Amino acid sequence: MNNQKQQKPTLTGQRFKTRKRDEKERFDPTQFQESIVQGLNQTGTDLEAVAKFLDASGAKLDYRRYAETLFDILVAGGMLAPGGTLSDDMTRTEFCLFTAQEDLETMQAYAQVFNKLIRRYKYLEKGFEEEIKKLLLFLKGFTESERNKLAMLTGILLANGNISASILNSLFNENLVKEGVSAAFAVKLFKSWINEKDINSVAASLRKVGMDNRLMELFPANKRSCEHFSKYFTDAGLKELSDFARNQQSIGARKELQKELQEQMSRGDPQKEIIAFTKEEMKKASLSEQAMIGIIWTSVMSSVEWNKKEELVTEQAIKHLKQYSPLLKAFTSQGLSELSLLLKIQEYCYDNIHFMKAFQKIVVLLYKGWDHLKRWSCHLLTFLLNDSLIFQYIQTL
Repeated sequence: MNNQKQQKPTLTGQRFKTRKRDEKERFDPTQFQESIVQGLNQTGTDLEAVAKFLDASGAKLDYRRYAETLFDILVAGGMLAPGGTLSDDMTRTEFCLFTAQEDLETMQAYAQVFNKLIRRYKYLEKGFEEEIKKLLLFLKGFTESERNKLAMLTGILLANGNISASILNSLFNENLVKEGVSAAFAVKLFKSWINEKDINSVAASLRKVGMDNRLMELFPANKRSCEHFSKYFTDAGLKELSDFARNQQSIGARKELQKELQEQMSRGDPQKEIIAFTKEEMKKASLSEQAMIGIIWTSVMSSVEWNKKEELVTEQAIKHLKQYSPLLKAFTSQGLSELSLLLKIQEYCYDNIHFMKAFQKIVVLLYKGWDHLKRWSCHLLTFLLNDSLIFQYIQTL
């Protein structure tokens, strides 16, 4: 038997050699900038050579890590400090966007450089959008000419789908808006955008990111009116943008009115009050009776939860519309308004298939209840409804 104590194992330190590939490289944008600036100074003003240099350099330099530095150099000639000033202690290049000629053709050529670079290195897409957002926040730190060039470039990039219209959020910065920088920048931007595409393309892009109703925010609160917006952009040669904003304002007002009407109906407010309120709002918004009857119809049909069963929905619809017949009647004093309402009914029934059987009964309900509707000639009803059975039934009334 061995009485000798057995020694306990002890932990001893051991140094592991770190593999070179596991060592974290120090973040050094200065060295990256020197490499890019040197290459740009060699290519000079030849943008084709610039594009080739950037394409080749991506294989040697870490674009993913130094994306912000790369785009700062291509736009401003060097790394930008907060506020938009160039860092004094670093090498910079004179061959960049801000030193280029201030004309649309030159900006289109620069847009191609960025387009080629991002197509070649797709991972730069997000970083490029972030760069544009940052540059827009720095606008006060740039000269007027630099802002104009950036605005034209941004408009071209938006038109070609290189960046999302969501970057325009940066223009709503309070300081930029207050000093008129945002509105002036927007003029140049939208001019180049519309020059590349058209107002329909602009409208579609703005709607896609929910910015079609925010253009008024380019102005301070005390100037945020349709009249001021219209005059400012019309005087700047952008009447199509002015008309678009006016139309959006009108659509927004209609949606608000429809929402308010639905709430009044849901509360069960007296119809006399609803009619008085609607006539007042119609006057304020300069809406025609034809436009108003469409809003009222939608509000009436949206103010109730409809039965899912087709055999029950007809009875529910007739009962509901009989209740609101006076409201509908109050805004159909003209033949065109009656026609607009009947078309709305037809569209609604086609869009909501379980209302198809209710269509005839709704039309007959309104016809029997409204004396002025009987003034319509039968051939108009036949043409409108395209349903000989309804026509024959109405003739027997």
